[in-house]
Amino acid sequence: MSTNPMSSTRSTTPLLKRPLWTAMATALAATISVAGCSSPESNDSEPADAQTENPTADHAENVANNDAVSTHTVTVDTARGDIDLAMNPSPLVVYDMTLLQDLAALDVAVDGAPSDLPLDNLHSETQPDPEEVGTLFEPDLEALNAMQPQAILVGSRMAEKYDELANIAPTLDMTIDTANIYESSKQRLHDLGALFGKSAEAAKLQNDIDSLITEAKAVTKDSGTGLVVMVNGNKMSVYGADSRYGFIHNVVNVPIADDQIKDGRHGQPISFEYLQKINPDWLFVVDRSAAIGEDSVGAKAVLDNPLVAQTTAWQKDQVVYLSPDSYLAFGGYYQWLQDLTTIKNAFASAK
Repeated sequence: MSTNPMSSTRSTTPLLKRPLWTAMATALAATISVAGCSSPESNDSEPADAQTENPTADHAENVANNDAVSTHTVTVDTARGDIDLAMNPSPLVVYDMTLLQDLAALDVAVDGAPSDLPLDNLHSETQPDPEEVGTLFEPDLEALNAMQPQAILVGSRMAEKYDELANIAPTLDMTIDTANIYESSKQRLHDLGALFGKSAEAAKLQNDIDSLITEAKAVTKDSGTGLVVMVNGNKMSVYGADSRYGFIHNVVNVPIADDQIKDGRHGQPISFEYLQKINPDWLFVVDRSAAIGEDSVGAKAVLDNPLVAQTTAWQKDQVVYLSPDSYLAFGGYYQWLQDLTTIKNAFASAK
């Protein structure tokens, strides 16, 4: 996986995953188009091979949405290796809230998405509402076969259904690397911009994120240690530097209060005594129950405990509650903006 995606040059290769009849139809349509109506941007003096060469997606003209059929391909960095895909695939199906956030910010039309998603920043207001094609964990195969998508994008929650979905359409597993969330999410945003002819817009969105990171780092410097705690009902767990919340330590540079945390998908279970012993200067809290809409004891009530009250974080009112997006859409554009802003403001107002 590239660590500097914005400076890399994407290669272009023919798409091999489409059915034969689709490739033949595309070639026939292209032939008719060239013969019957020459593009105003074409140059008749150019050699034939120069006119048919596919430019990289980064140099393709930006479009308002992904309705236009494209014969160009772009190489996308996925969790399963590089995959070549035709630009502006439509219909497009997406089973991941991080990807939906980025596509909404890029103003890309999504034709199919899971039902009952709890966040409200997953869809561009200028694009039609997507059709329901199952849930985050279980696709509706009948709906997918009826839609006949040109591409299906998935993340970690749907990754185990990859082979099943790949039998229907080209499928891209764009799961974010939680141990390197900044570079991984940056790569994802870059690739989505390239795939949909919106590289300039993607670069601007990334600049929004980077500017907030710089501002947050300026106020977190020398401000004490921190610990990320997830509260799930009456249970608590902590997350280390290589977790999905490691950006607080690796990107925003808040030193971790306990460098012996054993990382797991759901963190390391802890007790109130643990928090008292580690005594972080800052607590970063994820309220899982609230994020997924469960009717449960809130994180603030759970943490209102005599042992937690002895910590520096609690005594100095240095408890930062992260957004629901940090659990549901970690690495997405709006998650970065919300949590970086919250962290920056908390540290800037600290006494």
